[in-house]
Amino acid sequence: MSKTNTLENSWLNLFFAGKAINGIATAGMPTRKAEWWISLHTSSPGETGSQNTNETSYTSYARHKVDRGTGTGGWVLSTDGAVYPSVTIVFPQCTGSTATITHAGIGTATSGAGTLYYYGTVTPNINISNGVTPRLTTSSTVTED
Repeated sequence: MSKTNTLENSWLNLFFAGKAINGIATAGMPTRKAEWWISLHTSSPGETGSQNTNETSYTSYARHKVDRGTGTGGWVLSTDGAVYPSVTIVFPQCTGSTATITHAGIGTATSGAGTLYYYGTVTPNINISNGVTPRLTTSSTVTED
C-alpha cells in the first residue's frame, strides 16, 4: 500500500507546520509540539535509532532548535513532497576535533537519546574541523534514507 502525493504533502504539512489534515487531524491538537531539534550524524542513525545514534561529537557541538511552522525560523513546504528550512540552520563552531557529517535528524530533545522522527543523507556532506561552523542552508538537501 502506498500513500498518494496528496497525503504525503498533507502529512509533511502536519508534521513540520502543524497544519490540519481535513477530516484526519486538527492543527490545534492539545499536545502540539512547538519546535523540533535538528541533530547532525556521522552515519545513518537507522530506522530504530534515537537522536544520539551516530550523532557527531565535535567539540562545542549542540543541536539546533527549529520552530514547527512556516515562515521565518520554520520550514518551507513545497508541493513535491520536499521540506526545506526557511533560513540557514547554523550549528556551533567546532573548537576542536574533526568529523564528517553525512546525515541530519529531526527529533524531540535538546540532547541525549530523544525520539528521532526523521533522518536523511545530507548533500553535500559537511567536513568538520577546528574553526568550521556547520550549516544546513536553504539549498542543502536532506534525502530520506
